[in-house]
Amino acid sequence: MTLKNKIDFAVVFSVNRANPNGDPLNGNRPRTTYDGIGEISDVCLKRKIRNRLLDDGQAIFVQSDDYKVDECKSLRERAEAVLSDKTIKNKAEGVCKKWFDVRAFGQVFAYSADKKGEGLSMPVRGPVSLHSAFSVERVDIASNQITKSVSGEGDGNKKASDTMGMKHRVEKAIYTFYGSMNPQLATKTGFTDEDALLIKKVLPKLFENDESSARPAGSMEILNVIWWQHNCPHGQYSSAKVHRSLKVSADGTISIDKLDGLKPEIMNGF
Repeated sequence: MTLKNKIDFAVVFSVNRANPNGDPLNGNRPRTTYDGIGEISDVCLKRKIRNRLLDDGQAIFVQSDDYKVDECKSLRERAEAVLSDKTIKNKAEGVCKKWFDVRAFGQVFAYSADKKGEGLSMPVRGPVSLHSAFSVERVDIASNQITKSVSGEGDGNKKASDTMGMKHRVEKAIYTFYGSMNPQLATKTGFTDEDALLIKKVLPKLFENDESSARPAGSMEILNVIWWQHNCPHGQYSSAKVHRSLKVSADGTISIDKLDGLKPEIMNGF
């Protein structure tokens, strides 16, 4: 049985002296809008959800090079094992059944060129959508010069051109992101109520096992996960109205406007 009723959710978290999502086009400085509001891309957030699902033993198609659980060297190699299986008549159904993130977020699978020399692609549209995360207020960014490398050969007098570098961080900020789960699209991918509960389970511990030099352990913390379970497939209210009902203060405290018949479940971070 696929997802029966629409679900909306929100995640409130803190960043304390960390770079939550560096921008490679801006010297890896933390992403910000033109107004100075901190931003974390939806792609970055999906990566963290995928990693936590991997921790939980779920099969994930899009694995990062530093967080892999199989021997596949590329997405193509991972996909070909399923796409080339002649016993699977419906390829889209096969990849959705195999990989959690495909039936949740969707994916585009590219086939090799056919006899006419034309390439084919198979798009899968997922029922789970995520917004980018934005800070409640403008963020202060600190930058420090660091030593990136040391001499490994010779007498130590010759330094490489990349010896010195810069490290950037957000001093302190509260961020929020929103998401939705669509029952109509869930029927296309086989996304179930049990799948939704698995995402609900990993959201409170989204930043555990995610530490790095840019994000030291404990520098990013989930404060609250808010979960709205509608009582019908199309939803009792629009996602925009549900998301607007959440008010987040600069200190991380929250308040939620009442929506008749739709009660939010508020969970603390891990």
